[in-house]
Amino acid sequence: MSGVVMIGRHGEQRRVDELVGRAREGRGGALVLSGEAGIGKSALLAHAVGAASGFLVLRAAGSEFEQELPYSALHQLCVPVLGHLPDLPAPRREAVRIAFGLAGGTPQPFQVGLAVLDLVTAAGRPVLCVIDDAQWLDSVSSQALAFLARRTGADAVAVVLALRSSTVDALGELPLLHVGGLGDEDAKALLAARHPFPLDDRVRDRLVAEAGGNPLALLELPLDGGFTAPAAVPSRVEEGFRVRLADLPDDARLLLTIASADPTGDPGLLWPAAEALGVGGAVAETAGLVEFGARVRFCHPLARSAVYRAASEGTRRAVHGALADATDALTAPDRRAWHRAQSCAGPDEGVAADLEQCAARARSRGGVAAAAAFLERAVALSLDGRRRATRTLAAVEACVEAGVLERAADLLATVETTALDEVQHARADQLRGRIAFSRPGDTSGPSWTVSAARRLAGPAPDLARECFLDAVETSFVVGRAGGVVEEVLAAARAVAPPPGEPDLLEALTTWAEHGYGAALPLLRAALHNGQLRRPALASMIGTDLWDLDTQFTLAEWLLKAGRESGSPMLLRLAFAQKATGAVLCGDVGQALAATAEEEAIADAVGEPPLRHHRLLLAAMSGHREETLDLLQAGGGSGHVASLHWSAALLHNGLGDHKAALSAARAATEHGDLFLVGVALPELVEAAVRQRQPDVAARALEALTERTRAAGTDLGRGVTAYARGLVTGAEDDYREAVESLEDSPLRPYRGRAHLLYGQWLRRAGRGDESLRELRTAHDLLTASGAEGFAARAAEELRDAGQEIAHRPASTHETLTRQQLAVARLVASGATSNEVAGQLFVSKRTVDAHLRAIFHKLGVTSRRQLRDHPGLAP
Repeated sequence: MSGVVMIGRHGEQRRVDELVGRAREGRGGALVLSGEAGIGKSALLAHAVGAASGFLVLRAAGSEFEQELPYSALHQLCVPVLGHLPDLPAPRREAVRIAFGLAGGTPQPFQVGLAVLDLVTAAGRPVLCVIDDAQWLDSVSSQALAFLARRTGADAVAVVLALRSSTVDALGELPLLHVGGLGDEDAKALLAARHPFPLDDRVRDRLVAEAGGNPLALLELPLDGGFTAPAAVPSRVEEGFRVRLADLPDDARLLLTIASADPTGDPGLLWPAAEALGVGGAVAETAGLVEFGARVRFCHPLARSAVYRAASEGTRRAVHGALADATDALTAPDRRAWHRAQSCAGPDEGVAADLEQCAARARSRGGVAAAAAFLERAVALSLDGRRRATRTLAAVEACVEAGVLERAADLLATVETTALDEVQHARADQLRGRIAFSRPGDTSGPSWTVSAARRLAGPAPDLARECFLDAVETSFVVGRAGGVVEEVLAAARAVAPPPGEPDLLEALTTWAEHGYGAALPLLRAALHNGQLRRPALASMIGTDLWDLDTQFTLAEWLLKAGRESGSPMLLRLAFAQKATGAVLCGDVGQALAATAEEEAIADAVGEPPLRHHRLLLAAMSGHREETLDLLQAGGGSGHVASLHWSAALLHNGLGDHKAALSAARAATEHGDLFLVGVALPELVEAAVRQRQPDVAARALEALTERTRAAGTDLGRGVTAYARGLVTGAEDDYREAVESLEDSPLRPYRGRAHLLYGQWLRRAGRGDESLRELRTAHDLLTASGAEGFAARAAEELRDAGQEIAHRPASTHETLTRQQLAVARLVASGATSNEVAGQLFVSKRTVDAHLRAIFHKLGVTSRRQLRDHPGLAP
């Protein structure tokens, strides 16, 4: 049939052929085929298989009835290559075993993705991965396949996926080919090829019109005469399958219902279940709807759906019961529990308890969406009110984690409050708060979270304090900290039980009530006493301490904790923190390499990359368009003061002090606790340049209060040059230069010299000003602070000095990922180690190395280690 259906698909066939051809040459890639049911996507997949002669073909298909089982589709795909599993590094091998239910534990998603990449590229010949009905993939399989598809550019691997909608999140960035309907002439040609006898012109024209260019409809509608009432094409086709089903004997229909209820297509389950239901032996007549062989295959997914939906509820329950009995409870406990749940006509506590265990296993394997589905079904089967309430709260939490907020809210509304104790009431309020925080425009999040903390103050005081910190941290993450933090901390002062010893909440409430100076010892103690369970808060606090050593310590702690725990978020925060520190120190190469590593992990777990360190890098570099794009890309999400600080930094660097003043005011006007301090120097400079001395004086006073309490050379130096802008006193500029002389923060050293050089030049002290301005230009240029460097260059040119042309630096010559590869190799890492760290294949690393060697003019790893642009 596929050869006939391919009429009129020349353009689509060419795209598929090009993909397969590139993979044959070791330049793999991916293609997503999107279109309505029956439009010909499966036929194009068959064409890809036909074009891939000599390839190892790996197949998988999503199943509407198996979306709850994590990694089920990925397991299908990998079965033929699992023989290579013993050859994988231990962490990846174990991740696959856990993901596929062969071992207990929690798999690291990026290790699963890397393992699949290793398995597929270990085949020793080109590989074609064919995935049909990708809209029904379980979410973690979808993420892993997207991870694989994005990393085949240097490998002989082609990935082709077919889905009914182009909105599957994890696949959204892959190359997309929309498969539309056939034109009238091609549709007529398809009908002519399908029917050996000519059709009446009026019948043919009506069939063409009703099918709307859908090839499967053209092939199936004539079987029921083509004169049924108009309906949507997929439903018409499905109805055609049901008509064919109705003509079959009862035994045949029952056998087909069993096949439709088992997504695995495993004959070892089908035939025992059939025998249990009295369908003995093979049934020859199936009206072409299904093929029984090594796997049980329906002619089309719509045929499976039609057969299943045509059966009565009682028949479906009996079929699922028989399949549950045929499924091994040890090797496939989740699938057995799922069948048992579908077989229940009413509440069943035993099955509900089994589903809870399934949810726990799914969650441990990264399948939070699957856990939510299992728990929802457990709720429906729960008879006891208290157990039902407990399971409902668990299902709501899983839905929130899976991002299904409306479903979470609907479930939460069904909770019987009379069945909840005080701690469960608090949990329900926390969940309401989390849902509210995630909804644009919903301002009830803090009040719900404070309500939860109030309920916990008596029975669980430690949890109450954590609840207040949840509210503070979430406010920053979603970008609604203005005013909210003060509200939360005021409630914490009134309600939260006192801690056994000073903790992070105590430090924050002291800061809010008594000011930065009073809170500073508590803040430092909170960071240095291991209270880093909240790394996002710790990162913001560290910035406000004006202590770079704390920043570096935090980054190293995050990296160590992330590698020990396998937490993707801790690792991402670690690299974001390393990138931020590198930007502040003027090491653009290190910043770009750390950014590439964070992006690699984000991609591995199917999340967008973190934004603030990239924004700071773009702003410090003076890249206006990139900075503004990043500011707009996140909408209102993220810490608002940080976003405006970066904008103010950009505009001051570019000399657009009016825009800088607006951004710096926005960063500081709400009085947020965090990251206001680092924005104050930008506000001082912008206000002075815009002749607003009162604004500058108030900002300087606030800055002085913070940096005097912090007592660091960095704080003293930055405050001194800000004070020099306000007072015009040379001693302030000299103090700034001297305080920052040994600071690793080259951009701030450069700015101190720039401001002092400008002051000297306007004071008529030419030789002294040139010395300061040249130092400033050198420091700022080496730091990649292009906007500020341009200001120094302009001052020098105005003084009659020539600016030598600067050759391109290493970070300007290489791409971001090439730079990450180069720095890792220069540090002594092998290709396999680099591949593991950047979540790509070894061949991709080697391809990058060839490009790096060519661009940098080196021929060996030793020369790369000695390259000045890659020095640690």
